[in-house]
Amino acid sequence: MDLDQVRTFVAIARGRSFSRASAALHRSQPAISRRIELLEREFDVTLFERLRGGTVLTDAGAAFLPYAERVLSAAEDGAEALRAVRQGDAGKISLALVGTLANAPLTKVLRQFGRKYPGVRLDLRTATSQEVGELVQRGEATLGLRYAAGGNSGVVSLRIAEEKLVVVGCKDHPLANGRGHQPGKLAGERWVAFPTRNTRESFVQFLQRKLLSVGLEDVEIIPIDSLTAQKRLVEAGFGIALLAQSGIQEELKYGTLKMIKVPALNASIPIALVYRRNGYLSAAARSLMSMIETSWR
Repeated sequence: MDLDQVRTFVAIARGRSFSRASAALHRSQPAISRRIELLEREFDVTLFERLRGGTVLTDAGAAFLPYAERVLSAAEDGAEALRAVRQGDAGKISLALVGTLANAPLTKVLRQFGRKYPGVRLDLRTATSQEVGELVQRGEATLGLRYAAGGNSGVVSLRIAEEKLVVVGCKDHPLANGRGHQPGKLAGERWVAFPTRNTRESFVQFLQRKLLSVGLEDVEIIPIDSLTAQKRLVEAGFGIALLAQSGIQEELKYGTLKMIKVPALNASIPIALVYRRNGYLSAAARSLMSMIETSWR
C-alpha cells in the first residue's frame, strides 16, 4: 500500500464516483481504477460497489476509510512541518467556521493576524458545526470555530465563549419597549430563522429546543439561510428573530434592530475552537488560536 493508493481511495469514497475522483486527482479513470485494483488485490478485499446511483463503500471500505483519512492527515501534517521549517512564517492555514461566527470578534482577529503574519495565507470556509468538526478531523481545515463541543473523537474542543441570544424586532416593534414580556406575548408573531429541516447545525437545533421549551410550538417560521438576509427582513418588519448578540452589534448600536425582552428566552450557546488531536500546528496557527481565544473572551 502506498500513499497514492490511499489518496485515490479517499477521493473515490468522498466523491462516490471513480470519474469524480479522476477529475479531482487529475488522473485518468483507468489509472484510478488500477490503483484501487492493486489495493484490493493486496488485501484480498473489495472496497467499492458500483451501483446505478453511484459508487458506495463495502463493509471493508467503510472500515478502512477513517484510517485512510488519518494517514492523509498525518502526511499533510508532515508536509506542513517541513514547509514551516523551510519557509519560516510563510505557509497556509485553513479556518473552517459556522457562518454566523463571521462577526466583529473575527474581523478583529483577521486584521491582527494579517498584520503579524503577512506571509501566511489564511483560507476561510463556512460549514455547519458538525461539518467543521469533520473538516478538522480529516485534515481539510487546520482549525475550526463552531457551536457546542461536538463528538469528533479525533478533535480537541476548547470552549472559548458563550454566545448570548436575544430576541429582536424592527425599531418600531410594539414589544421593543424596554419592558420584559412573557413568551405568550409572542404568539402570532412571524419568526425569521435558519431552515430547520435536514440540518445538523447545533445552533439551529438549539433555537428549536428553546422555542419549544417556552411553549412556542406552532409559530410561523420563515426559513432564511443567510444571517444578513434575516437581519434585513427583521429591520423591514417582516418578522422577529432569535439571534446571536455578537452578530447584530452594529444594528443594535444604530437602532435599526431593537431587543424584545423575553426573560424566558434568555439563553446562550457555547462557542468552541477545535483542532486535530495530535495534529501539527505551526507557530502561526498557534498564534491564531490565541488571538481567537482572546478576542472572544
